[in-house]
Amino acid sequence: MSTVISAPAPAHGDVSMWQSFLRRAGVAYLVSRVCVIAGAAIVAAQDVAEANRLGEARPKNAVGLILQVLTSWDGAWYYKIIRDGYPTVIPAAVTYEMPEARAAFFPVYPMLVRAADAVLPGGDVAAGVFVNFVLGAVAVVLVGILARELFGERVGYRAMLLMAFFPGSMALSLTYSEATLIVLAAACLLMLLREQWLAAGLLAAVATATRPNGLALVAACAVAAAVAIRDDRRWGALVAPLLAPIGFIAFQLYLLDRTGEWAWFRVQTQAWDEGTSFGFTAIKNTVEAIIRPLASPTDIITAVSVAVMIALLVMMYKRRLPWPMVAYVIVVFALMILPSTVTARPRFLFTAFPVFISVAAWWPEEHEEAWGLVIALCTAGLVTLTGLYGVLGAIP
Repeated sequence: MSTVISAPAPAHGDVSMWQSFLRRAGVAYLVSRVCVIAGAAIVAAQDVAEANRLGEARPKNAVGLILQVLTSWDGAWYYKIIRDGYPTVIPAAVTYEMPEARAAFFPVYPMLVRAADAVLPGGDVAAGVFVNFVLGAVAVVLVGILARELFGERVGYRAMLLMAFFPGSMALSLTYSEATLIVLAAACLLMLLREQWLAAGLLAAVATATRPNGLALVAACAVAAAVAIRDDRRWGALVAPLLAPIGFIAFQLYLLDRTGEWAWFRVQTQAWDEGTSFGFTAIKNTVEAIIRPLASPTDIITAVSVAVMIALLVMMYKRRLPWPMVAYVIVVFALMILPSTVTARPRFLFTAFPVFISVAAWWPEEHEEAWGLVIALCTAGLVTLTGLYGVLGAIP
């Protein structure tokens, strides 16, 4: 792999070509969000059918049912934080069934939703969905800009399509924190490419208060600084890795001050059973999916995610990225595989978005039809995954 922070940007085409690609990517993003709504609508239809079967009152419209899907799972925990803040006491035997388990979730996305709710009509649910819709669009464009700087406009366009339709992009419509993280991470990596060390460090600091895997940006900043110092003795690059972990540290200190203990670590371990299996859980679930493919949709998702992760790593090896991006991807994948409970998932693959740039750059021009097939398969997976999670058929 290249030993430089950034490869020289290829010659870009005219501005009108890139604007055309951006317009097409915008349409693709809107279509992909319709796909998510379609998956949620399947769940809504199933709920109505179940109400009819039981003789219960039918919901007045599907909007509320669709919003229930988009705000389920982790989204429900974020809304507990948005509405009630963080707990001041953690019970001695805390479980995931207790509201205090919300201390496991990071604060940046709830803060954004609160701010949006203060100025937008419709309540906090609408604000949360709207924030992620906007952040999702920004994330797609930022990844396209990163790809464009490295490999040119056409690769940038392909990367945006993958970002829009990859099944894990469902998280851009759920009230989850992935959209916030990807915006911050893509902007941080772009600043590292441009050697804007202070901006990169500040963006990483906010990202590490967004999700635990935001810590991958600490590694990216450290690698970028190491390369800059080794090659040109640019000691100012150290500001990026020094600032990067501040968000994570500040959140832990906030909970310590509020609860009197290192609450996040105990809640993660005790309530959510987030120990470390060093990849054993991912391997076990993958093997079980192969042996008993109809026993557990969650195991199937794990197995497919592990296979896709391996394929994406091969693509990253074939179409090499700057070392800071490689470091970011490796840490994101490691943090995905290591836990003993929730392991490989499409939304975690999605946060390792630089690999999509490698795929877009590697794809041979003569196989354009196959590229269309890949996007079509991703689209089908996006609808299917949304529906599966909406009916609580698998752990997201």
